[in-house]
This record gives sequence, C-alpha cells and structure tokens, in this order.
Amino acid sequence: MPERFLADAMLGRLARWLRVLGLDAVYDPETDDPDLVALADAEGRWLLTRDRHLVEHLRPRHAVLVGSDRPLRQLREVAGAAGLEPPFTLFTRCPVCNGALRAATAEEAETLVPEASRGLGPVRRCPNCGRVYWRGSHTERMCRALAAAFPHWRL
Repeated sequence: MPERFLADAMLGRLARWLRVLGLDAVYDPETDDPDLVALADAEGRWLLTRDRHLVEHLRPRHAVLVGSDRPLRQLREVAGAAGLEPPFTLFTRCPVCNGALRAATAEEAETLVPEASRGLGPVRRCPNCGRVYWRGSHTERMCRALAAAFPHWRL
C-alpha cells in the first residue's frame, strides 16, 4: 500500500510535491498540533513537520522531522525517511486538494482545455474541486525539477 502523509501548516508546498508523485498528502493549515497527531495516528499517516516540539512531546506514531526549508529538498528527506520508491506515474492526484484525478471526458477536454494545449496528452479532472490538468510546459518544468532532485529515479 502506498504511503500516506499529513503535512503541518509549514509544509504546504511539500504536500503539493507529494501529490505530484501520486501520494495521498493531506494538508490543512488550520489544524492544531494535538489534532494533527491524533489524525495522523488514526489514519496511519506519516506526520510531516518542522516542529521539533510536536515530535518530541506529542510523539506521533510515524513522523518525519523535516530539516530543510526548500520543498524539493524536503521531498528528498521524506522519500528517504519513508523509503519511497519511484512512482509508476506522476500527476494522478490533484496538487491543490489531494483528490484522485480521473480521465476527463472528451467534452470536458474540448471545452476546458485551451485550444493551443489540446492534443498534448491525456486530460485529467479532479472530481473534488473540478480543476483540469493536461501535459504542458508547467508539467514539463515540474518533471525536470523532480529529475534533478531524484537523479536515480526514472521518471
């Protein structure tokens, strides 16, 4: 079973990168520390935090105390701590809301994707928030950034 994560208020950008890798990463900056630990433990999630006090005093079952303040370095820290393997495919979760993306219908692709971007590859849609995703220059830049951060992964 793939790992599941819960990022604290300081790690929203890390949560987005985990979602790009196709991982379930919950992020709610309004949740206080005791509730974060309770939720992570109840759902079997790795709690990701930069807060040493949270880890030492509230003692979540699985936690990664993230040292870096740079999101791709944070991602490497989490990958190492959780023993993450290279993903089979990228961009299967909504980076904004964490929903599992589904294939867009032909009508959705025709009406929601800019004409210049049609035909670049599969179009996906988030059933939770309605956002639409397709392979474009932004995803290419993200793939290059991931390849630089994880040169030993075949992405």
